[in-house]
Amino acid sequence: MTDRIFINDLRFFGFHGVLPEEAVLGQRFRVDLIAELDLSEAGRTDDLEKTVHYGEIAMLVEEIGKTHRYKLIEALAEAMAKAVFEAYPPIDRLTIRITKPEAPVQLATGVIAIEIERERVRD
Repeated sequence: MTDRIFINDLRFFGFHGVLPEEAVLGQRFRVDLIAELDLSEAGRTDDLEKTVHYGEIAMLVEEIGKTHRYKLIEALAEAMAKAVFEAYPPIDRLTIRITKPEAPVQLATGVIAIEIERERVRD
């Protein structure tokens, strides 16, 4: 059984990118996150302590996006995954997609995004 918590279309303004103007001007970013963990006890007991607080996860991810600077959104995604795993031990697996809606590339339409999947290594 796999249970999931979804955080979709979390938006923040950050300064990530390789180009010098991205570090100065910044741009909007969007994050979609899927956290996989066992939610059965939370469902049976209706107890917040038996799950992870998705609002807190969203705030953590947003804080990393707004307060840190990375050249690559791949590095930003790794930092987010590491922080979420450290803060929330019940999470077994994460999928994080970061979208740059206004990436500085010559496209008529569309967006640029990356997605990573990471699993917690348990001892």
